[in-house]
Amino acid sequence: MDMTVSLRHQHLDQMQPWSDRQHLLECLSATPEAPDVMTFTFRSDKDNWFRYLPGQFVTLELPTAPEPVMRTYTLSSTPSRPFSIAVTVKAQKDSIGTRWMFENLKPGMRIKAFGPLGDFSHIRHPGEKYLFVSAGSGITPMMAMTRYMADTAPLSDITFINCARSPADIIFRSELEYLARFMPNLDLGFIVEGCSRTDLWSGLKGRIDKAKIGLLASDFMERTIFCCGPEIFMDAVRSMLEAHGFDMARYHQESFQPAQAATPLAEVSDDASTEAATSIRFTMAGKDVACAPGQTILQAARGAGVRIGAACESGLCGTCRVMKLSGEVEMSHNGGILDDEIDEGYILACCSRPKSDVQIEA
Repeated sequence: MDMTVSLRHQHLDQMQPWSDRQHLLECLSATPEAPDVMTFTFRSDKDNWFRYLPGQFVTLELPTAPEPVMRTYTLSSTPSRPFSIAVTVKAQKDSIGTRWMFENLKPGMRIKAFGPLGDFSHIRHPGEKYLFVSAGSGITPMMAMTRYMADTAPLSDITFINCARSPADIIFRSELEYLARFMPNLDLGFIVEGCSRTDLWSGLKGRIDKAKIGLLASDFMERTIFCCGPEIFMDAVRSMLEAHGFDMARYHQESFQPAQAATPLAEVSDDASTEAATSIRFTMAGKDVACAPGQTILQAARGAGVRIGAACESGLCGTCRVMKLSGEVEMSHNGGILDDEIDEGYILACCSRPKSDVQIEA
């Protein structure tokens, strides 16, 4: 073997997986995909590879003014190509974080990220054959799973339905049509709300309904279904399936809002008033703060002017992870922290309530 090749293989063997506690993301490229849609590709700022499941998400800390904002985005890349990750995002007119990315995020810039996390993946919910239903930028986790199966299981049986406002708004259309040439069991179905006179469109028009799903996937009752898009879109798909008697154990939808979020302070039960207040020591800020019964560590931090980054505030995204140096807390998270991180002493500030006096590294 050539000595250069041998050294390169040894270097790859020594690479460690990316860690959001130790490494930043460096932007490699910003690529337009559709109107107001761009893909941002990143590598680690060190020699690392990325370990995640297709369909998971990351939370980016974007240095907007006057203060940074946290935004959660699904990865559109596939872990079968582990040396970079990508997010494909749509900028709405009133968006702050995504608009900042469009206008400012350039190759070479480095940003902080948290994750990857999430349960929305065919790896976690396998099936014999799949129906992917998406609208707009909700296509991103479906694309990640399809890319992964194209690399690792190209005979996978997938019916891929995407809804868009117009033919020009269909994200990844060219790549999907290319993949379908090499994946014999990948069937594509596109639905657009409307077409202009200049659009040469032979696909389905209108909004998604049971008839269109049945036309594009006649065996949808036998498939494992993944759905992602605006809440109103997912609600409509879910209601259609429930009305048709679909086995909802085989239905999975992407959402950054878990079924039960952390309880706001205003909703703490009367029983909490009988508990004793606790004290929180924020070691980096040098502040001792009284924590009212039922109050979360994040709420106490905000009341004292101690900044802890947070995005979902429901124990899902993992952005508010902090180190607990001492004391006991009750934490009710929704998958935003790993067991080994808990073993190391980390907690999520948004869903952790002190059971005793605690010290927090913040």
